[in-house]
Amino acid sequence: MKHISFVVILLLGTWIQTQAGNEKNIVTAALKSATVYRSGAELTHTARVTLESGNNELVIDGVSNRINMNSLQIGNDGNVTILSSSFSTDFLKPVQQTIALKRLEDSVESINKELAVIGVAIKTDQELLELLKSNKTIGGTQTGVSVAELTKMVDYYRMKTLELQKEISQYRAKETRLLDIFAKLNAQIKEEEQKNAKTVGKLLLQVYCPVGGSFNFTVSYITPLASWYPNYDLKVENINKPVKLSYKAKLTQTTGIDWQHVKLTLATSIPNQDNNAPVLKSWFLAYQNTNDAFGMALAGKAAGVSIRGASTLNDVVVVGYGSRSKGEISDEQEQQEPLYVLNGNMISKKEFNKIDAKAIKDMKVLKNSEATSIYGSRASGGAVVITLKDELGDYVSVKDNEMNVTFDIELPYDVPTNGKEQQVTLKDFTVAAQFKYYTAPRVDKDAYLLADIADWESLNLLPGEANIIFEGTYIGKTWIDPNSTQDTLNFTLGRDKRVVVTREKLKDLSSVKFLGSNKKQVFTYEITVKNNKKEKVQMLLKDQYPLSTNKDIEVELIEVSGANNNAELGFLHWLTELAPGESKKFRVSYSVKYPKDKVVNVN
Repeated sequence: MKHISFVVILLLGTWIQTQAGNEKNIVTAALKSATVYRSGAELTHTARVTLESGNNELVIDGVSNRINMNSLQIGNDGNVTILSSSFSTDFLKPVQQTIALKRLEDSVESINKELAVIGVAIKTDQELLELLKSNKTIGGTQTGVSVAELTKMVDYYRMKTLELQKEISQYRAKETRLLDIFAKLNAQIKEEEQKNAKTVGKLLLQVYCPVGGSFNFTVSYITPLASWYPNYDLKVENINKPVKLSYKAKLTQTTGIDWQHVKLTLATSIPNQDNNAPVLKSWFLAYQNTNDAFGMALAGKAAGVSIRGASTLNDVVVVGYGSRSKGEISDEQEQQEPLYVLNGNMISKKEFNKIDAKAIKDMKVLKNSEATSIYGSRASGGAVVITLKDELGDYVSVKDNEMNVTFDIELPYDVPTNGKEQQVTLKDFTVAAQFKYYTAPRVDKDAYLLADIADWESLNLLPGEANIIFEGTYIGKTWIDPNSTQDTLNFTLGRDKRVVVTREKLKDLSSVKFLGSNKKQVFTYEITVKNNKKEKVQMLLKDQYPLSTNKDIEVELIEVSGANNNAELGFLHWLTELAPGESKKFRVSYSVKYPKDKVVNVN
């Protein structure tokens, strides 16, 4: 027996030693910065690792659950050599429950208990009601009941029935309220679980360390599980003022890790696209079968979906204004502290020292004479005038690189891994615009306000949807498409019902005639535009007349009221100005002659 116990202890010790030998050096990486592309993101992590001399097996967890291994870069501040690297997803790592989720689950449990108590109370009262209903007979079969006894019994029955029904009604109302709260709590729990349901990844590294010690590792890679697309706000107070354009980004990420206090950069490029330049090959003409040509035309056609470097977080630019040793400063100069002015208000030196350098938009140092001319004798020691950044756009710097444009956000950002869009304001621009109204009454009798922006290339815009706020009211949406070779960027700001447009057919000046085997129709339309606004407006009016590609159908333009005529396209346009309350009329007349036994789409 003692021999068996000794063998068991020996085997157990051997197993423990084996497990100890298999232990890996596991460290958790901290996310420091994220460069989000329009499709994909480059994440940079840091980790403090302790290694022994020689070969080491290292596991770095806390990385995204999906990475592009071709983009993986690992650096360190020592002479550690990376021998091999591999990636795996950690499905078994438990998710830590947040305090908010724990409170919600506790509330649900408490409500469940209350609902159970209410259910018992309702059931008890219902059984008592059934008991009253089943015991309505009073007195014996041989003797009768006096009126006093009957009245007493009726009063008791009424009182108890009303009492029980009232209790049941109150319980039902309370149950309904609790069920409503219960449903809301469950919905919120699902929301919280979605935020925290994460599957993280880990890197398995084989490294060689010549001298043991602690080292700082930097890990960067590209993950496809993050993206952003542009969105804009266009604000116009009136047509005599410039357009305020707010450049925004809608950002999502499902990388499996919450981004907390990261240095965020948005880039306009797409890293995973094909980067091979096209090569032209000789093009030989040959006869081909019609069916083959149809097949080739369809080849490769399918419904598709158009998807829309990092420094440390603590980087601060310090501007110096010169210094002298204390021994070089006189006693009088040492006593004369400069005046500190923050956004127009005087502050103390102590308050000045508390200002975060990243929050300073502008800082000027005024010398004695210049300071006293503005602030008086209290600024005899000079003045330091500070202007703080007042909106998120002030914390965003734009870099126009060779291959893309990046927006570096100085403030640390939190982006949860829940796949929900998070809006980030990038820049606010005030741009001069030329406004005009546009209408094509043959298709749509509404007048649309258009804005033309010159020198728009400097705004670094991308194709995207824009919200229109005109004169303080949300009008709707429009689309900004900067992929244009035109000198001006055009976009629609919406309809304006105060500019009225009508297009009516003048029957007296329209006719139908038969000339031999042909039929000739004359069409005359009168277009009226009226400005009901308080200021003058520029109006671009467009109309059209039909074109013929058949020699038997002849079109003749009779009257255009001085319009510019694009004969190739059959378009007419007028550019006119309307004073407040002014109306103008334009007339278009044309004829169509065609064989009278044919039907032509003249309307």
